[in-house]
Formats: sequence, C-alpha cells, structure tokens
Amino acid sequence: MHSPTPYQSTPTTHHGDLIHRPAPVHQPVILPADIRPGVDWVTLPNGIRTLAYTPPPAPQPVPAAQPIPTWAKTTALLTPTIGGGIGAAGIGLSYAAPGLIAMTHTLWAAVALIAAGSIALPLALRTARGRRAAPTQITQNITATGLFGRAHGIINHR
Repeated sequence: MHSPTPYQSTPTTHHGDLIHRPAPVHQPVILPADIRPGVDWVTLPNGIRTLAYTPPPAPQPVPAAQPIPTWAKTTALLTPTIGGGIGAAGIGLSYAAPGLIAMTHTLWAAVALIAAGSIALPLALRTARGRRAAPTQITQNITATGLFGRAHGIINHR
C-alpha cells in the first residue's frame, strides 16, 4: 500500500567520486491566515513539522455562582449598626465630659479624705487616751532557795 508523504524523496546516485543530489523540492508557503480552523502545525515523532487536523479545544467550564455565606451577610448588616453605636457613644461622652471630670475630682477628694482619716484617727485616739490616765505598770518579784527549791513570787499592779 502506497502512502503519500508531505515531501518528495529521491535516492542519491553515485557516479565515481561525485555524489549527485536531487534538486530541492520547493513547497508552497502557507500563511497563518490561509490555515482553516481545526488544522494546526504539529511535530511528528521523527521531528518533521506538518499540518494536521487537531481536535477542538475543550470549552472552559463556567464557574457556578457561589452563594454568599450567612456569616458574611450578618457581618455586613451589623457593620453600620456597630459603627453607629460607636459614634453615638462618642457623642454621648463628649456631652458627658464635664460631668465625668467633676466626678473624678470628687472621687480623688474622697480618696484623700479616707487616706487622711486613716492617719489622723489613730493619732487622735492616742492623744485622747493619754490625757485621761497613765499606763498601768506591772512588777514581779520572784524568789527561790536552792538549786531545786520552790519559787515564790509577787505581782504588783500600780
């Protein structure tokens, strides 16, 4: 069975020492615009490039639209609410600032009063008690006779 080849081959002939080669085959030049759809240049396993029918490229699958997650919807709906709440808190603090400053001054005054009271109250009690009576003095006299003798003592409260 005879198969057509994309090029023409002629065997070389020997005439003495000279090798006579056949004239090169001139093939027509094909422009890319002249190639029909479905035909493309391919390289055969033996390295020859030729035109061949190629299968059409598989169409790219269109990605399906993904639904929006519930957490994203909830976050998107809460964002303006949270921002509005923070803004309202800022406005409220700006109106309340003079009262807050007065309260901090009052709290510092209360802390100073407690600190002064904890120092002054014991001093006042000590001086008031000292004027009424002198502290009680206790004396003790112990006597014993011998190394193993019995000890006797007297306690005086004055």
